[in-house]
Amino acid sequence: MRETELKENLKSVETRVTEACKRAGRNRDEVTLIAVSKTKPVEDLQVIYDSGIRSFGENKVQELTAKIPEMPEDIDWHLIGHLQRNKVKYIVDKVKLIHSVDSYRLAEEINIQAKKKGIVVPILIEVNAANEASKFGVRVEEAKQLCTEISHLDGVHIMGLMTIAPNVVVAEENRAIFHKIKDLSVDIDKENIDNVDMRILSMGMTNDFEVAIEEGATHVRVGTAIFGERNYNI
Repeated sequence: MRETELKENLKSVETRVTEACKRAGRNRDEVTLIAVSKTKPVEDLQVIYDSGIRSFGENKVQELTAKIPEMPEDIDWHLIGHLQRNKVKYIVDKVKLIHSVDSYRLAEEINIQAKKKGIVVPILIEVNAANEASKFGVRVEEAKQLCTEISHLDGVHIMGLMTIAPNVVVAEENRAIFHKIKDLSVDIDKENIDNVDMRILSMGMTNDFEVAIEEGATHVRVGTAIFGERNYNI
């Protein structure tokens, strides 16, 4: 029963992603669907994996590191939650992308741990586009400066921007937020800063990912619409 539910959920989300791409005049392969699997058991992840998804997102380092050995090796893991500096060493060589870098000190720690492993770690700069006190992220007007500062660290590579838009009932209310982030990425890209790309825009979740795609998102982070409501009692 659960397997059928998950497959139907994923099918519905895939349809919505495809339709949003069509409305925006974009190809479906321009958008990566990240299945956000926080608090969900590996059995659920396996169903989604078996249905063709290879990108999974986790918020917590502990949960991420527990699931990685339980799942197939060809998964692209994304760390999308707030990352504490003392946890960097546990995931730096295990994730495809760290979405939530919002300070030079965090980037510096990622750089230190990357050097130890002999790797370059792809990161996104998290932008708090709506200036919400409850959310992490750098302010829009500070993002370009942060990119410039981090660009000198050769163990990390900035691949773009990430934002968590306000939790709204009507997705359309977040269109201006996503548009602002897209504009910001274009502005930063024009600076031609060494070691800084703006090819990735990680924005849009269950409530608003279609609008995010229409405004240029390359990665959408969808949890509830695929896996159902989170279980915080585990």
